[in-house]
Amino acid sequence: MQIKRLFTTYNAKGTERYLDIQKKYEITRTLLYFGISAALFIAGYLQTKSRINLLTVAAILGCLPASKSAVSAIMFLRFHSCPPEYAEQIREHSRGLTVLFDCVFTSYKRNFRVSHLAVRGNTVCGFSEDADFPENDFNKHIGNILKLDGHKEVSVKVFIGLPKYLERLDQMKSLEEEEAKTSAVIETLKSVML
Repeated sequence: MQIKRLFTTYNAKGTERYLDIQKKYEITRTLLYFGISAALFIAGYLQTKSRINLLTVAAILGCLPASKSAVSAIMFLRFHSCPPEYAEQIREHSRGLTVLFDCVFTSYKRNFRVSHLAVRGNTVCGFSEDADFPENDFNKHIGNILKLDGHKEVSVKVFIGLPKYLERLDQMKSLEEEEAKTSAVIETLKSVML
């Protein structure tokens, strides 16, 4: 549990490099869980010279959390963090805004990777490196989630080009800051992120 606390302290959802750090954590945890199960099985076999013993049962049961951890690791292996050169430019233009880095939203049909999101009141703007980003599907998906959580009339826009996104970040600073709305929208977005 200490390892999890250490990782989550420095690697909360929405922080810069979240996906890359979480990927390492998930792989380490998976290997550790499978290692414990293998060690239990080997210890039981060496002690009894048979596979039929209680340590084998414990090893088999230990494969359940290990398998769950493996699924999580596979999910994180599919995605990467926002490149440092983009993150640096975005950081400069997003000072004073509430932001999330490395967002992955899942739906029944597809996954949406958004490198960066900025929120101010009822305005959500994002940047994706994916040239084929399905903006309409994403807007519909996130719009429905926000409506279900009680957020009315939230505008969502994802930019593909970095210069346009940086320009929009500068414009967002002039919007009225509504801390309660911004915090509520951020919490809703974090709750549905990978």
